[in-house]
Amino acid sequence: MKTIDELLSEGVAGKRVFVRADLNVPLDGTAITDDGRIRAVVPTVKALADAGARVVVASHLGRPKGAPDPAFSLAPAATRLGELLGADIAFATDTVGESASATVAGLADGEVAVVENLRFNAGETSKDDAERGAFADQLAALADVYVGDGFGAVHRRHASVFDLPARLPHYAGYLIATEVGVLKKLTDDVKRPYVVALGGAKVSDKLAVIDQLLDKADRILIGGGMAYTFLKAKGYEVGSSLLQEDQIPAVQEYLERAEKSGVELVLPVDTLVAGEFPDMKAKTPGNPETVAADAMPAGKMGLDIGPETRKLYASKLADAATVFWNGPMGVFEHPDYAEGTKAVAQALLDSPGFTVVGGGDSAAAVRTLGFDEQAFGHISTGGGASLEYLEGKTLPGLAALED
Repeated sequence: MKTIDELLSEGVAGKRVFVRADLNVPLDGTAITDDGRIRAVVPTVKALADAGARVVVASHLGRPKGAPDPAFSLAPAATRLGELLGADIAFATDTVGESASATVAGLADGEVAVVENLRFNAGETSKDDAERGAFADQLAALADVYVGDGFGAVHRRHASVFDLPARLPHYAGYLIATEVGVLKKLTDDVKRPYVVALGGAKVSDKLAVIDQLLDKADRILIGGGMAYTFLKAKGYEVGSSLLQEDQIPAVQEYLERAEKSGVELVLPVDTLVAGEFPDMKAKTPGNPETVAADAMPAGKMGLDIGPETRKLYASKLADAATVFWNGPMGVFEHPDYAEGTKAVAQALLDSPGFTVVGGGDSAAAVRTLGFDEQAFGHISTGGGASLEYLEGKTLPGLAALED
């Protein structure tokens, strides 16, 4: 895989460089609530612009239905990118139409443009190779060189991620090079003890990665909504907690495998419960109570790991040489149920090892809860991509950048 440093050494002045970024940031109306993904692509864009390239940045945002939708416009992201670069950014109001063509044609050396949401075009996400390829041909007409730097999308077989690199000289940007380097530390050359903390809502989203980690990790800590399927698999009452009953047989199998292989698969010993899901907008008090994990009342739902579990998980992370964390421990967006996620984040900071926050809600939690991002070893921009890499899958966007 060629990197952007090799491209820069070859010279990019005057060349149109297409940067597939991941500007898929959360919005409250037109206000960006977390600009982490935009900040992550700045080093690549700045290096290219400083070297005299005419930079064309493209990304998706949200899940529009293959047609323009103002609610998913990249305009706020383009504005924020310009602020971070300290430069004026041209913005095309389409992706491959008249505005995009004119905007790119108007770029001078060292200038940057952002084109509108790639997913406003049905060809971007099409499962039909010909339709996707036709859209990639239109994108290729905008550029001379391709730089892949949207790690959060590399697990997608989309036109701008998979098909476009085959049509242009292609290189990996700084972000993708960093993300892949980190993931190799979690798979190829792991320093031990290797501890993995997994949370989030659905156990089905994590089964494949647990399957792989049972052969690689020393300890796996389970929290979040997915923990209640594990507790149910052990025969415990879980009340009205989030539960995927169809996954119980698979979970039971993994519990048995962990025991046989000597992997510590650690479950909550207590949990915060309430009678109903909290009001997330008003942030009204949730009136939680702490109960033992094997003594949950039938009419209550679990919403966070309890204080004893926080201590337990911190102790299991204390001597880790390598840590991977993906998924919050509870409903961290509500102050009554944020302490479990805070405790795991703090345990990562206190750990002497190499700590990786695996993107998605975990990365959002770190920022929302006020932690210093620079204190972690790495915060990924792609939760789904990270998990699929750890599952051993071939990621289309990375495969496309290989020579």
